[in-house]
Amino acid sequence: MYKFKAYTDGACSGNPGVGGWGAVLLAEKNKKIIKRKEISGGLVDTTNNQMELIAAIETLKALKKYTEICIITDSNYVKKGITEWLPSWKKNNWKTSSKKDVKNRKLWEELEELVNRNKVDWLWVKGHAGNIENERADFLAREEINKIK
Repeated sequence: MYKFKAYTDGACSGNPGVGGWGAVLLAEKNKKIIKRKEISGGLVDTTNNQMELIAAIETLKALKKYTEICIITDSNYVKKGITEWLPSWKKNNWKTSSKKDVKNRKLWEELEELVNRNKVDWLWVKGHAGNIENERADFLAREEINKIK
């Protein structure tokens, strides 16, 4: 059986500012990569957190059918948001524990909808720590910023 992984990253020049996102999608069989796909994009006026969310969203949009996938991110905001904070936000009418509106609500709702269509596990990795695929996702995100500037 194939095993799917995706490394996602977002970046921003200025926060808010010009942003980019990148993802490396991998299909593995017997611990060997048998298929690789890179996707990326950017926006003129965005934030780093929005780019991190959009990287995960676009990764899940790239899946053609129900998939069991591990999304590997260096964003605790994305990982903790989707795995820990989201139920409380929804229960509290999209308010944080400090009673403020949850930022990026529409992106969180879109991500949740896509996650619910698949089986998604989340893994956090330290950014800029030498993980080759995480570094590649970061490169793709920064390349998008350079295209827009």
